[in-house]
Amino acid sequence: MSEKSEKNEKNLDRLTPREIVAELDKYIVGQKKAKRAVAVALRNRIRRIKLDPEVREDIAPKNILMIGPTGVGKTEIARRLAKLANSPFIKVEATKYTEVGYVGRDVESMIRDLMAAGVQMVKQEMQQSVKTEAEKRAEEGLLDLLVPRPKKKKDPKPANEPVIRPMGAFSFDSERGPGIMGTAIQVGIPLMRNTGENETAGTEENEEEQNEPGETTPELTEKAPDHTREKFRAWLREGKLEDGTVEISVSQSPQFPMEMMGGGMEDLESSLSGIAGFFGGGKKKKVVTVARAREILIAEEAEKLIDRERVSDEARRRVEETGIVFIDEIDKIAVRGDRGGGPDVSREGVQRDILPIVEGAAVNTKWGQVDTSHILFIAAGAFNVSKPSDLIPELQGRFPLRVELESLGEEEFLRILTEPKNALTKQYQDLLSTETVEIDFTGGAIRRLASLAAEVNARLENIGARRLHTIMETLLEELSFEAPDIAPAKISITEDYVNEKLSDLAKDQDLGRYIL
Repeated sequence: MSEKSEKNEKNLDRLTPREIVAELDKYIVGQKKAKRAVAVALRNRIRRIKLDPEVREDIAPKNILMIGPTGVGKTEIARRLAKLANSPFIKVEATKYTEVGYVGRDVESMIRDLMAAGVQMVKQEMQQSVKTEAEKRAEEGLLDLLVPRPKKKKDPKPANEPVIRPMGAFSFDSERGPGIMGTAIQVGIPLMRNTGENETAGTEENEEEQNEPGETTPELTEKAPDHTREKFRAWLREGKLEDGTVEISVSQSPQFPMEMMGGGMEDLESSLSGIAGFFGGGKKKKVVTVARAREILIAEEAEKLIDRERVSDEARRRVEETGIVFIDEIDKIAVRGDRGGGPDVSREGVQRDILPIVEGAAVNTKWGQVDTSHILFIAAGAFNVSKPSDLIPELQGRFPLRVELESLGEEEFLRILTEPKNALTKQYQDLLSTETVEIDFTGGAIRRLASLAAEVNARLENIGARRLHTIMETLLEELSFEAPDIAPAKISITEDYVNEKLSDLAKDQDLGRYIL
């Protein structure tokens, strides 16, 4: 277990279920039941890790099934939970998978994707830990590009041993026995080193061969390189050479070219490119700025400093112990009782393929086998056409915790526009501030926006909080277009401004013409 993972688990250990809910409240409005369920599930994972290995193996994760309309926060809850726990996380759609025997993605690919996410997470952490050393090496590499090191003179080969040269094969037949075959060789007199004038001439000859046009001269080799190199080093650190250009060899090979086993058809392309890079042709010369060359060299040096096997082992451990898979749109593969035949056969097949993954299976990946027994699966669906009981009984049993999320109304929309750290009003204020256009939302304007969102959801399809995105974009479309021309400016978004810009939306009954 790495120091980083131990630190993460200690930090997470301090988060009680109540504190986990409080962290989720910073980004998600409402849905207390769902937040409590995922908080308990996350806390149970930490409790399980503290147990003895024999007891730990028998405790399975309590997978969760979230039921609720689109746009109420199902995906956001799972994503924020994974980020809070620093766990490998992957979101997949159940409709992307097909039953074995059909063309499409197999369900095991979700575990391969999760493992890839875990590898990337661990790799970034380890690269961060060696960043200082990588920066030092990158600086030396940059100096080698800017001030090439002089070539060293080749040492003369020792010539005090006999010279043995092959002269060819021979054979002759014997009257009394089988023929004899062999190889003739010549043993010569050792070549002695010249002394005096000849030796001097040979040295000068070597120097002439080594000092090709454009290369460092012997005088610079002896006197100037250290001084020049340090001067360039100072300029680099002061940022005076950032806009200069250098020619650098960029690696084209994948990060883990040796791990080609495992995976499915979707990994074939990356595997073939990895083999090509491993056997050569993985370097390409490119002219870049010094600033870009530094980034490339730091990345390459950090890659060399980390232990790839350790990355794979730590990522596999983290995926198996704390990984989270969010399966969205699971209601789309539910088989309704009043149907039979047709595409539903394939849907039921997808469920049966998902079942062993959720129960616990060994999945082959290019980083080795991954055991899914203790990965937390969170499934979600609107279930407005089908219902949870339409899932096959075995799969229902693997999601013992069911949470129903509530539809969002005007009050929730009002809170979504103002309370979260990433509230929409704050996002648009930050975006337009880059154009030196300052906008300010009054309380009346925000309440009117929330009221319009609830009204449109009631008249048309209920898409939850996503309706706020379309209304906000319609409201600020003209201002976003004209911002560069009117800057700098300060504009107040009032209730009258909202009514003016969305007047057609408020009056027309066929709201679909204006918004979604």
